[in-house]
Amino acid sequence: MTRTFQAQSAQTTPAIATDTEIQLSPPWHVVVLNDPVNLMSYVVVVFCKVFGYTHQKARKHMLEVHQLGRSRVWSGDREKAEAYTYTLHQWQLTAILEQDD
Repeated sequence: MTRTFQAQSAQTTPAIATDTEIQLSPPWHVVVLNDPVNLMSYVVVVFCKVFGYTHQKARKHMLEVHQLGRSRVWSGDREKAEAYTYTLHQWQLTAILEQDD
């Protein structure tokens, strides 16, 4: 006596459909504040060295600092923003972190 078995394909579908939502943390901003100590040309050089900005872009941010009292020079992840802020402090610039609202 020979028995023949047929494989049955069982398809399962989830009873409940779920959506996955990834929530990213808001960006952090590195803001350079005006100070009466550093020369404008020095600030331009620092922006070029630290952020790799062109002379024109660095000058634009320097003028914002000079005229408006502050300039947002970089935005992104908190860890990198903290590192940039620390680096700017090492160059004797006044910089702070702000979180995006």
